[in-house]
Amino acid sequence: MSHTVMQYLLAAIVALPLVGAVASLMPAPPGLKGKSPEQAVLRHGVTVTGAVLALSIALAAGFDHDDPARMQATTDISWIPALNIRIHLGVDGVSLPLLVLTALLTFLCALYSYFKMPSGPSPKAFVALLLVLESGTLATFAVLDLMLFFLAFEMVLIPMYFLIARWGGEGRERAAWRFILYTLLGSVVMLLGLLLIGIKGGTFDMVALATDNGSNLGHTTQLIAVLAIGVGLAVKAPMWPLHSWLPDAHTAAPTVGSVLLAGVLLKMGTYGFVRIVLPIAPGGAHTFAPYLAAFAAVGIIYGSLVCLALARSGAKGDLKRLIAYSSVGHMGFVLLGIATLTPTGVNGALFANIAHGLITGLLFFLVGAVKDRYGTSDLDALSGRTGAALYGKAPRLGGLLAFGAIASLGLPGLAGFWGEMLAMFGAFRPAEGLSRPAFLTFMALAGLGTLLTAAYMLVVVRRVCMGGDGGSTRPQTGAVDEAAPGTPADVLSYEFAAWTPLVALTVLAGLWPAALLGLTDPAVQQLLRGGN
Repeated sequence: MSHTVMQYLLAAIVALPLVGAVASLMPAPPGLKGKSPEQAVLRHGVTVTGAVLALSIALAAGFDHDDPARMQATTDISWIPALNIRIHLGVDGVSLPLLVLTALLTFLCALYSYFKMPSGPSPKAFVALLLVLESGTLATFAVLDLMLFFLAFEMVLIPMYFLIARWGGEGRERAAWRFILYTLLGSVVMLLGLLLIGIKGGTFDMVALATDNGSNLGHTTQLIAVLAIGVGLAVKAPMWPLHSWLPDAHTAAPTVGSVLLAGVLLKMGTYGFVRIVLPIAPGGAHTFAPYLAAFAAVGIIYGSLVCLALARSGAKGDLKRLIAYSSVGHMGFVLLGIATLTPTGVNGALFANIAHGLITGLLFFLVGAVKDRYGTSDLDALSGRTGAALYGKAPRLGGLLAFGAIASLGLPGLAGFWGEMLAMFGAFRPAEGLSRPAFLTFMALAGLGTLLTAAYMLVVVRRVCMGGDGGSTRPQTGAVDEAAPGTPADVLSYEFAAWTPLVALTVLAGLWPAALLGLTDPAVQQLLRGGN
């Protein structure tokens, strides 16, 4: 595919959701109203996100897979000459999988919402916010200018705030405020670091700065910049102990909000580490790597222990909250991989990013479906005598929940395995100059984290899918039928359509990891080259 076509494709992928967001606020043309204007605008959301997904697949098909380290589909136009800020777009092997993942998850969320719109204000605003969120996320992965990266990074916060605050569940106002305050505070600090790099390096162009590999930046400048940028990215990642906004946001958000928050927004933080921190300030990254790895290892253990506490009987644990805390542990593996500063670790981190998006996106969809059917996501209520016992009542839903849990605990042959394994491999032999005994300790903690993950995920499957807390694992059909009239619906056709791609890709990535690693590895090698 010619460079010009690719260029237009990438520009269209970033701009189309914004145009769609404006169009969704207009009155529906008479011929397209369908049964109601509300249905028309939800259909519009499916159409626009579907078109963006089709364009991103076309971009991936036209991508030169023989040279994934080279920036492709590049656009470079002067925007604010006085500040030397340019509209610079491009994709390589690091950003392409994240672009496609974002387009896919947003399309599946739009499709799901068409049939199961969360209760709240008008669907017009919902669709417009969803599209602005998509545009900001896609732009974050496509821009190659530090200031544009910051603007795209910020653009995502406002729609996510309103999705939680207006369409969320119990405690949504407080959760939305915590989300916006934490992430805005992190972003302000990050902006200072980005400005420092741009001023001292003489350009905001990420490609030029990465090519210099920190040669124009003094060691002190790099340390301050990495600390400032790292704090902003770590809040979004979310790194322990800056994660405390996440469980509330996930628990209160509507199903599609949780899917996008876990599947896409958390990836923006870890992507920033790989795209900006490692190649542009390698000296600073090297100094802070052991601390990042330590926080990551603590996060893995902490997230797993909290999930174990939530999963036990009588803890009044919320299933959405449990999966949110599991994200803290899983993103800990991503941060550990990045902190090794080795191609193996960073490739593992990028793989774990995609795997987490697919698996946790699926889990939040499934928990949303369970909550819709039973009116609660409280584990004690779902596993009591009158609880879900999904294997008996909704076997397909129970089977999918068990699949999601097993994929999440990193079973070999599914997507969750490779990223975690490569991140631990990276920690086994970190980059030159990093303390090997320290990283071996972090690797051992991460290994313990995988065992704890298996423990709480299996407890969840036993309680929700089999019913009962101990004793008989057979569903108490008599007691259930008395308390809950009628059996809940099993997987519906629109749910099947929204979830099947995530299941298929989880299996595909697990069985054929080379498809993803072949894209990321040359790009990662280039980003790390000439550094430490």
